Amino acid sequence: MGEWWLEAEVQVKKVLKYGAIAFVAFFLLKRPDDAAGAVRGALDSVFDAADSLAQFVSHLS
Repeated sequence: MGEWWLEAEVQVKKVLKYGAIAFVAFFLLKRPDDAAGAVRGALDSVFDAADSLAQFVSHLS
């Protein structure tokens, strides 16, 4: 396939990355309450997973 395939892949990744950044910026500026709720929900999920892992490890001993 050659180098053009790798260059196209890099370009697609770059476009997707900048598109995601633009979407997040737009979401933060236009709907800050919803953005805060999304971050809060994500952090709650991370903390719940950490708590579950801690309970699992404590039950091992």
